Amino acid sequence: MDRYPPIAAHGLVGDLQTGALVSAEGVVDWFTAPRFDSPSVFAALLDHDRGGFFRLSPDDPDCSRKQLYYPDTAVLVTRFMSPDGVGEVLDWMPPITSDTATDRHTLFRAVRVVRGTVRFSMECRPRFDYGRASHTLELRSQGASFRSAAATGHLAASFPLEREDHDVRGTVTLRAGEVAAAVFTTCGADEPVPEPPTADSVTEQLWETADFWQRWLRTSHYRGRWSDMVNRSAITLKLLTYHPTGAPVAAATTGLPEQVGGERNWDYRYTWVRDGALSVRALLDLGFVEEATAFTHWLGARLGDQDIEGEALQIMYRVDGEPLLTEELLDHLEGYRGSHPVRLGNAASGQLQLDIYGEALYALSEGREVGVQAGYRGWKKVSRVLDWLADSWDRPDEGIWETRGGRKDFTYSRVMCWAAFDRGLSLASAFSRPADTARWTRARDTILEQVMERGWSEREQAYVQHYGGHVLDASLMLMPRVGFLAPKDPSWLSTLDAIDRTLVSDSLVYRYDPAASPDGLRGSEGTFSLCTFLYVDALARAGRLRPARYMFEKMLTYANHVGLFAEEIGPSGEQLGNFPQAFTHLSLITAARTLDEALDRQRD
Repeated sequence: MDRYPPIAAHGLVGDLQTGALVSAEGVVDWFTAPRFDSPSVFAALLDHDRGGFFRLSPDDPDCSRKQLYYPDTAVLVTRFMSPDGVGEVLDWMPPITSDTATDRHTLFRAVRVVRGTVRFSMECRPRFDYGRASHTLELRSQGASFRSAAATGHLAASFPLEREDHDVRGTVTLRAGEVAAAVFTTCGADEPVPEPPTADSVTEQLWETADFWQRWLRTSHYRGRWSDMVNRSAITLKLLTYHPTGAPVAAATTGLPEQVGGERNWDYRYTWVRDGALSVRALLDLGFVEEATAFTHWLGARLGDQDIEGEALQIMYRVDGEPLLTEELLDHLEGYRGSHPVRLGNAASGQLQLDIYGEALYALSEGREVGVQAGYRGWKKVSRVLDWLADSWDRPDEGIWETRGGRKDFTYSRVMCWAAFDRGLSLASAFSRPADTARWTRARDTILEQVMERGWSEREQAYVQHYGGHVLDASLMLMPRVGFLAPKDPSWLSTLDAIDRTLVSDSLVYRYDPAASPDGLRGSEGTFSLCTFLYVDALARAGRLRPARYMFEKMLTYANHVGLFAEEIGPSGEQLGNFPQAFTHLSLITAARTLDEALDRQRD
């Protein structure tokens, strides 16, 4: 067992309320319950010795391994091949489609042999509350209960188990055609212990889960050139969405580094207004109206929350809308390959990032086309936010990348404030709603003129990160998408050329240059996968289809073996940062659709 497998060497399974990572070695080394942002049950990915894991794999250390998803599902298959036999471990979590949150979450791990004979061994070592809570063990012949003050877990197996201190292990030898299973359930302390699984019960659960995902995916409208990757991205976005509220998390994990051994390690298990808002368009384009509508309702509820330190909207929330995300350090954890500190919570939640108002209004306006319309009271909330923004847009903020180097007049923040007023005026007109349209129009027009004058660098012949500077920033590639500039405007084409000179490395795109624009953090970072897909989208909109398609195809080669992306790509092509990242997958969907449409027009 590798102490710290590569970040990319994992697949994701989930039940629409939480998720688990399973390595290509058959190890569950990350699992939280009952929600994405809950304390961990298994967290060996952040500390091999203290974090806990659930291993189910053949005894033969020399067998080769392959991992894939069962087609068009979130059922993960890990295959182990040796001269003596070929075996498979299938991992899945039955989807919970109720709108009510539950403490009960079940991870199925089925083993089967398809050729020869294979001996599997299992180790189940939960470490509740990020390894801070001790537990007791109650062992039965084919089951075990792990009880702590933080949580309770039950393990039921179709083969005998034995005690190893406060953990359990077991072995089972299977011949071709035989099936065994181990099922781990987190639940309330008083809930009954599950019965040992049978081949029939496990098979029934497997096909029910597979059918759920395949039925859901059949509702997708996408019929373009990259169906496999778009479908996998859609499933990943669905897996990362908390069904009871419709709120997507940015990623399933916390603490995975942007630079191995560095300090750029953040907790991404929360809902960013920005990420969720931009996902609405991607979901609608694929035909997933229910998911897009659920998030717009969640977003509308946040607009009605009490002001937080004088601001109308916070940049991120917990999946249930709770705004308090106090950041603390988990000093007892080693961190992934020594990447320290490991953070719980996110202090960036208290930052001022004015761009989120543009993204929020962008989402609400996109929802209009499928009948998502705020009632009178909902509109009054939107109107109050824009009235607040009319007084607040012209001030420095921390910007989209959550830098900790001080506030600046970020150009992207101004652009998105422009988008907020532009979409607000459009909504007021479309639905004949009361609004201070004269004031909003003045603010919108003033912002545009300001960005044109102060956001432009004559030296770089490009729009730049912040006023008075010359640093390029990949976030500005959203300017044409929101309509601030035409995609073939000469100044925008010049900006694309400057981005290519300064931020693009072998078709991969950096967010910005931290050396040229200090962000208050030590170390460097990889290229941002999100930004690469944004660049593809911008190139396609600008009519530069040949480089756009080539970059897109090259970027797809950086996906892991099951089609998932983390946040960044490192110098040697390795995936870095929290995994998998929703923003990367939604931008892949958007880039694919933009490219498809542009290529179709060219063919016609």
